Amino acid sequence: MQIGTKVPAPAASDNVRVSNAPSGTPSAVPITTTIDTRIAEIVVDVPPVNALTVAGWFDLATQVTAAGQDPAVSALVLRAEGEGFNAGVDIKEMQAGEGFAALVGANRGCFAAFKAVYECAVPVVAAVHGFCLGGGIGLVGNADIIVASDDAYFGLPEVDRGALGAATHLARLVPQHKMRAMVYLAEP
Repeated sequence: MQIGTKVPAPAASDNVRVSNAPSGTPSAVPITTTIDTRIAEIVVDVPPVNALTVAGWFDLATQVTAAGQDPAVSALVLRAEGEGFNAGVDIKEMQAGEGFAALVGANRGCFAAFKAVYECAVPVVAAVHGFCLGGGIGLVGNADIIVASDDAYFGLPEVDRGALGAATHLARLVPQHKMRAMVYLAEP
C-alpha cells in the first residue's frame, strides 16, 4: 500500500477500523486498528522507514485514544510493518514546507501521540523490531511494556544536529548516565 492510497472501508462485522488522515491532507498515513479478543492492535505501515507526517502523528494519537476508550478493549499493542518500528518525524515533509509550520506541527503531533500512549486507559505494549529512532523513542518511552526483538536498536539521530527531540523519553528506557552519554556524544 502506498501513502495516500484509499483503503476500502471494512464491513462492521470485520471488527477492523482503518483510518487515514483527513482528505485533502497532502500525505495520508496508513495506520490501522484491529480489535480481536479484547486486544487492540495498532499497526503503522509507512514505507520505507515508518516516519510519520504531521497528520500521521495526530492520526496515531486519535487511534490510540479511541482504542483505549473502547469498552471492548483490555490492552493495546502498538507495532509496525517493514524494516523497523519507527524513524520519527517525516523529515522530507519538514524540508518541503516554508517557515516552521511543519516543525511546529510535528512537535504538536508527537506530543499528542506520546500523550495518548501515556494516558491510554488500557495497558500499551510497544512491539519493537529493527530501528526505533527519534519519535519512536517517545512512543515506546510512554508505553507500559516494551517487547523488543533481538534485532531492535534505539537511537536519537537528531541530537547531532542540535535537537533533543525525544531525549526526555529515552530516560525511561536506559539508565540516566547512559542517556547522558547518548545525548552528549550523539551516539546510539
